Amino acid sequence: MLHVVLVHPEIPPNTGNIGRLCVAAGAKLHLIHPLGFQITDAHVRRAGLDYWPHLQLLEWPNWETFAAARRPEDRWHLCTTKAHRRHLDAGFRAGDWLIFGCETRGLPEEILAAHPADLLRIPMRAEARSLNLSNAVAVVLYEALRQTDAMESLEIGA
Repeated sequence: MLHVVLVHPEIPPNTGNIGRLCVAAGAKLHLIHPLGFQITDAHVRRAGLDYWPHLQLLEWPNWETFAAARRPEDRWHLCTTKAHRRHLDAGFRAGDWLIFGCETRGLPEEILAAHPADLLRIPMRAEARSLNLSNAVAVVLYEALRQTDAMESLEIGA
C-alpha cells in the first residue's frame, strides 16, 4: 500500500478528489492539520461521492506528530516544484509515502530543507508554475503504482 500525505490542504474539493483517488488506487490518505476546512464539509464529501466511506483516512494534529511517528524503514517522497529530481526517477516501492503541500504555498521551506534527498518534482513547462493538487497527486500516485507493479491488483474483477 502507498500513502498519500496532504500537509495543510486548503481546498475541500481537492481533498475530496484525492480521497476518491486513494480509494481507486488502494492508497491510504493522511491529512496533516491545520486544514483549511472541516473534514465534514459538504464539498469534501461531494467530491469524494460515495467513495468516502471506503477511504482509509488518518488525521494528524500537526507535522511534528506525523514526523515523530516515522519508522526507519519509511521512505518519504516530498513533491515540490523546487526539486531537481523527477518523480519518474524516484524508484518507488510498496509502502512509500507521497507527501504534498497545500495548494497556495506547497510544502513549508523548513520541511523541504530537512529532507533535501527526498524531494521530487513533476516535469512541466515553466509557464505552468504548478499543477492542481489533485492532478499532481494523481500523476505521482499512478507512477508509483506503475513502478511497484501494483496496477494489476487494481483491474476490475482482479
